[in-house]
Amino acid sequence: MKVARPFSGFTPETIQFLVDLKENNFRQWFEDHRELYEIELLQPFRALVNTLSPAMHNIDSLFEFRTHKVLSRIYRDIRFSKNKDPYNTCLWISFQRMGTSWENFPGYFMELNTEHVMLGMGLFAPKRKVMDVFREKIEGEPDTFRELVQKDVFGRGFSVEGESYKKPVHNTLSDFFQPWMNRKAVYVMKTLPVSDERIYSDALALLLADDFTHLAGLYRLMVEAREEVAPL
Repeated sequence: MKVARPFSGFTPETIQFLVDLKENNFRQWFEDHRELYEIELLQPFRALVNTLSPAMHNIDSLFEFRTHKVLSRIYRDIRFSKNKDPYNTCLWISFQRMGTSWENFPGYFMELNTEHVMLGMGLFAPKRKVMDVFREKIEGEPDTFRELVQKDVFGRGFSVEGESYKKPVHNTLSDFFQPWMNRKAVYVMKTLPVSDERIYSDALALLLADDFTHLAGLYRLMVEAREEVAPL
C-alpha cells in the first residue's frame, strides 16, 4: 500500500520554475522542464492536499478530497481567451463540497504564484438571494457576528474582499459591518510573500490548517445562508 507523502514545504526552485515559466510560456520549454515541474510543484502540492485533508474533513466532511479535483491544472483553457499562453503561472488548491461550484457555494482556497501565497475563504460569486440571506443573518445577531470575525478573521490577519455595490445596501448596522453588508460577493483573504520562510517548510501546512479551522464558523454561516436559498 502506497503511503501518502507528508508536506515538507515548497523550495526556492518551486518559485524559480514559475518565474521561468512566465518568461517561457510555450510547449517545448515546458516539456523540456516537465521533470522539474513534477518534482518542485506537482509533488509538493499533492502532498499539501493530503496533509490538509484531515483538518478540512473536520470542517466539512462533504468537501471534495480527491487530489486531482482539489488541485488546479497547469494547463490553461485557451479556447475562448485572447491570451494563448498554454500554461498557468500559478497553481492553487480549493476545498469545496462535491458537486458545487464557486458560483453557488462557499469554499476555501490557497494559491501559489511568483510573488506570494494567497489563502482565503468565502462566497466568491453568489446569487443576490444568497447575499441577501447572509446580510439578514448578520443583522439578526450582530454582536455574535462581530465577536466571530474580530477573533477568527481580523485576529488572524485576514481582510474582507469582494466587489462592492456602487450604492450602499440599506441597513441599520454600524460602520464596522459595512464591509460585509455592501458587497456583491464577500470573502476573506491574506497573503504571505515568497520571502516568508514558512512557505519552505511544513509550517505552511500547519498555518493553513490552523487558519482554515478558525474560519470554520464564518464558513458555516455562509453555508447556512446558501442552504436557505435552495434551489437557486
